[in-house]
Amino acid sequence: MQLRSALPTAVLLGGIIGAALVAKGSPNAAHPSLNLIAEAEAATSATWDIPMVRNESVQRFVDMFQGKQQDRMAMYLKRSGRYEGMIRAKLRARGMPEDLVYLSMIESGFNPTARSRAQAVGLWQFMEGTGRGYGLRVDSWVDERRDPERSTDAALRYLKELHGTFGSWYLAAAAYNSGDNRVKKVMREETGSEKGNDADFWRIRFRLPAETREYVPLILAAALVGKEPGKYGLGEVPRWLPLETDTVSVPGGMPLDAVGRAIDVDGSELAKLNPALVRRMTPPGSKPFPVRIPQGRAGQFAADFPAVYKVEVEHQRQLAIAEAAAARQARIAQQARERSARARLAAARRHAPARGSARARAAAARQHAPARTATRRTARHTVAAKKPVRRASHTVRRSSRSR
Repeated sequence: MQLRSALPTAVLLGGIIGAALVAKGSPNAAHPSLNLIAEAEAATSATWDIPMVRNESVQRFVDMFQGKQQDRMAMYLKRSGRYEGMIRAKLRARGMPEDLVYLSMIESGFNPTARSRAQAVGLWQFMEGTGRGYGLRVDSWVDERRDPERSTDAALRYLKELHGTFGSWYLAAAAYNSGDNRVKKVMREETGSEKGNDADFWRIRFRLPAETREYVPLILAAALVGKEPGKYGLGEVPRWLPLETDTVSVPGGMPLDAVGRAIDVDGSELAKLNPALVRRMTPPGSKPFPVRIPQGRAGQFAADFPAVYKVEVEHQRQLAIAEAAAARQARIAQQARERSARARLAAARRHAPARGSARARAAAARQHAPARTATRRTARHTVAAKKPVRRASHTVRRSSRSR
């Protein structure tokens, strides 16, 4: 089976087949980033907290992950090191199965800025309305669907609600993909109840849309490869490390480039740490906005940012003055063009009397046209009345009979 014909929508659009394992190393409780690495490393032991099924559908995807899609899987394995530990910790804190991390892997390939053709965004591929419904800010300045931690909190809250509705993580995953109303309807029709168990997913599977019926098998296949990548030729793939950050408060309307100048970090690097800032600057307003900076730079920020802030404020003031002047000049030029156009039109009207007379004659002709038409019609009726009426004559033949 071709990969693009079977995977969910996000996968069909080129975003997603993920699996996870973080680079091997000894855990160090004193170092927060190494703790995150240890969380992800624990996934290498092939134990499961959701039921594992390895049927024909699951095996088909496993074969793809170690075959023609191996390079793509390797990329998602690299990214997994950055986010898997954080997601597992949040799942555990909520008492949810940690293996649900693989749902995020197949949704976005661990790319926080992934965007599908349907405009679903982020690690968990939230649509705009759903994201707002679960507390995420989505506007022209901030899109928290792109924030790994905030979007994870929203997605886990959503998944937990779905599990409460359906009583099964398989059914919850199917509802996450296709919508809970569709799964409810099929469950009522097939089982007589909206609530069920994991076996019910396989029972109703072929009543679901094509992408949804492959969704759970895809999660299970990604988990099999992600937990034991060495078995599938991916054991040597290097992993990205988690990002270590501090958070500082930055005034509204401040570009990340200005924050970077205060701490000697390129603005593009800060953009990677703050993917929710879609314009690479804090939203305007009097309220400060939290910005992540590389760990250990908070002191430098506190010392150097005030001077950078003054320079940036003055730069923005001068820029605003220049923009206002340019806009004023553009308005003046537009007004001059309009005055010139009106003058040319007035001159053209003064120098075209003949055309004006012709127009007047045409208007008068149109006014008298109905009267002439009526006269012609009356004349036609008079002529018709004078014509003799020709009547048909019938010759009556009398038959003469011999008496």
